[in-house]
Amino acid sequence: MPAKIKKGQKGFSLVELLIVVLTISLIAAIAVPNLLAARRSANEGSAISSLRTLHSAQSLYLTSIGGGDYAGTIGSTGDSLALSELHSVKLIDESLGLGTKSGYNFVGARTLSDSLTPASFFFSANPISTSGITQSGTKRFCISQEGSLRFDWNSINTAFDESGCRNATTYGLN
Repeated sequence: MPAKIKKGQKGFSLVELLIVVLTISLIAAIAVPNLLAARRSANEGSAISSLRTLHSAQSLYLTSIGGGDYAGTIGSTGDSLALSELHSVKLIDESLGLGTKSGYNFVGARTLSDSLTPASFFFSANPISTSGITQSGTKRFCISQEGSLRFDWNSINTAFDESGCRNATTYGLN
């Protein structure tokens, strides 16, 4: 049986509905930018943690599986070979082994030792998306064999190379 409407009973007016919609829109306009900033910050924290994990994995690889050599391609620019090698021996997780984790792309490389310099390595982390509402980070990060985490805001579309990593600002000391 259909409900009967009593005489004088009304619904919401158009003005009342518009006020509710406006209030919800204002709250969303305030909350969404903060939510996106929190997501970028979380991605950057994950990238830093992942680089520290890669540093530990390389150190372990050098002293055990690698027989005195680091994992990865020999060169001054990075690729994903070190990541796949470290994943294949279960020193890093699968997503990091594939080179992408929490909004960042990772690459790495190594150098051989010679009579003047010891063997070295570096890893670079760059945001996958560098602009707009989908921006996944505002900085690029790197770490090398000495363990200093470094970063900059320049050229975040381009991975660090070995010398760029050495010359970047040390994270936490700015």
